[in-house]
Amino acid sequence: MAFKRKSAAVAGKKVGHKGERTRESILRAAVDLASLEGLEGLTIGRLASELKMSKSGLFAHFGSKQDLQLATVEMASEIFKDKVVLPALAEPKGMPRLLGLCEQWLSHVENKVFAGGCFFTAASFEFDSRPGPVRSAIVKAMSMWLSTLTRAIEEAQKIGHLNGDVKASQLALEIYSLAVGGHWASQLLGQRAALANARETIRTRLDSVRLTEQRTR
Repeated sequence: MAFKRKSAAVAGKKVGHKGERTRESILRAAVDLASLEGLEGLTIGRLASELKMSKSGLFAHFGSKQDLQLATVEMASEIFKDKVVLPALAEPKGMPRLLGLCEQWLSHVENKVFAGGCFFTAASFEFDSRPGPVRSAIVKAMSMWLSTLTRAIEEAQKIGHLNGDVKASQLALEIYSLAVGGHWASQLLGQRAALANARETIRTRLDSVRLTEQRTR
């Protein structure tokens, strides 16, 4: 299962329950701030100012800017899993689950789960040409998401909901691209109907590869 939880540890040190709760609260604020201003702008000083905390207080949780960025990406992955992946995986396998993944993805943008829209869409563009541990963490998270979409498509094919001749990984990338395009048009261009249009286009694309008997259901 993708998007697995990790045990709480900071720079190799275990933290207690109170410290873990405090760290989680800090990271949720960091995720929102990064979704609005970018991961590169997320520094211990900037976050301390946002939270009205001392820098030394944040250094107790994160030893460097990179540690903070990596922890923020991990927290964003956890939120994405809880708000998008797990609700969709509760749906029956096949088209209900695949449509659920698409719907939850678009809904989490519409509902501002992350203050600045989709955290990973913004982070992907920001770090696509910046090698290093932060980029690797983003790549890992997005690869997991594409794998989740691909598996859902493969399940729909095995059940007989989708044409088995369609390449699942390619269709997953098409779905992702349509959703990201809708996010871009919504966030940058301010097109209110962009996400609704993306939703309709994704459904039309999936309908085009449904088996004949499934199209009437």
